[in-house]
Amino acid sequence: MTDTRARNGFIIINLIRFLSIALIMLGFAIVRGVIDAPWEVGVVFAVFGFLEFFFLPRFIARRFRDEGPPRP
Repeated sequence: MTDTRARNGFIIINLIRFLSIALIMLGFAIVRGVIDAPWEVGVVFAVFGFLEFFFLPRFIARRFRDEGPPRP
């Protein structure tokens, strides 16, 4: 694996983690009533944020660890 590919993977994984934390915080703000939106939307945002935080970086890391998709 080249250094550039590893660096790009690291940046993407951390960006995904930061965005998922933002999604969790948005969901909590909706549930607490800070943002005027239906309660169910806040719950869905928070649950998807948690799932994204814990599981998506593993799939992305596996993608960067492999050679990637076959190129034509």
